[in-house]
Amino acid sequence: MNQMEAEQKMEKAVLVGLSCPGFTAEQDTDERTMDELRALAETAGAETVAQTLQRRPAPDARTFIGEGKAEEVKQLAEANEADLVIFDNELSPSQMRVLEELTGRTVLDRSGLILDIFAQRARTGEGKLQVELAQYQYILPRLAGLGKSMSRLGGGIGTRGPGESKLESDRRHIRRRIDKLKTDLEQVRQVRAVQRRQRKKTETPLVAIVGYTNAGKSTLLNALTGAGIEANDRLFDTLDPTTRKKRISDTQEVLLSDTVGFIRKLPHHLVSAFKATLEELSYADLLLHVVDVSDENWREQAETVEKVIAQLGAQDIPRVTVYNKADKCPPDVIPFFRPDEGVKISAKTGAGLDELLSAVEKALGRGKHSVRLLIPYADGAVLDLLHREAQVEAEDYAENGTLVSAVVDDKTYGRVMQYQIEE
Repeated sequence: MNQMEAEQKMEKAVLVGLSCPGFTAEQDTDERTMDELRALAETAGAETVAQTLQRRPAPDARTFIGEGKAEEVKQLAEANEADLVIFDNELSPSQMRVLEELTGRTVLDRSGLILDIFAQRARTGEGKLQVELAQYQYILPRLAGLGKSMSRLGGGIGTRGPGESKLESDRRHIRRRIDKLKTDLEQVRQVRAVQRRQRKKTETPLVAIVGYTNAGKSTLLNALTGAGIEANDRLFDTLDPTTRKKRISDTQEVLLSDTVGFIRKLPHHLVSAFKATLEELSYADLLLHVVDVSDENWREQAETVEKVIAQLGAQDIPRVTVYNKADKCPPDVIPFFRPDEGVKISAKTGAGLDELLSAVEKALGRGKHSVRLLIPYADGAVLDLLHREAQVEAEDYAENGTLVSAVVDDKTYGRVMQYQIEE
């Protein structure tokens, strides 16, 4: 085997999950979350060679899954020549250390796996800062028990990101690095705040595209704006957000921005580290919640996204639910998640995009009107109102008043319609 083949060789993984009656929905594991874990492992570059789901009344404090099950996992790993064991649940540092000793394999939990994928996906400076912060926050309490995984830093799943020399340094150094990353990201937030203020001045609404990972957000942005984002059929394919302008009607232009995909059991380190990016949702004028209705678990995925939206404080922002990949489903079998606000589309084929743009314009509540007005000089307050509340496109002076071409919303139109003249 040559060097290139060695580098491309996929690591083999055994997947393990634990289901307990006392677990919350976010903690518990079932066949669906195990399937998702398999997809995550594949995205990270691992081949799943075996998987097992343990059911017990409560997690074992020492081994999480119990001594007997841990021995079974060890045998599965040996029989299939697995390199690592990946848990669908979150493990404590001591449990991870014990399981590595018992199985003789690198042990990773779901949070660590997702962090690894994000480390691969980050491209921009901001994205790399956010991932590094999340990784350090994850690693810090585990420094004393990294065990076997410390010996394989610099290669393999769960080891990307901070380098070996940094991980071998003491906690004080790690904490200093975390403080520095937080400071850098705070500067990013301040820059975003300036950008938001500038956007408000131009009165261009921000429409944020949100959804479960692999729901088709990037494909939708490409279809609407020609953004040219690489969109592949894999989890967390797009990490760094992209924003593009789009004219959705003769009188309305918006900024469309995609966001990082959400997933069940999204590590809280990531939500915290990506605050500078994700908090944009709370400043959006409208959310497009993209749902992959071709996935049999689409309803649970949609509910997960709604929970994250609420966690970010954006639950009161108007939204349009976009039922994507409708071309893969019979039209009569797609129920609505939000029956008052839903559009069925296919971002891949373009079906339903015109209806979506109409829904966006309606949801923004802008009801725009292009008007030509003659404002008497004695009614200067009306002219001031237009400059404050409308988009003034042209202004000229006539003998008996000011001629104004403007785009106004329904509320302003009701106050100025008496001054409207024929073109």
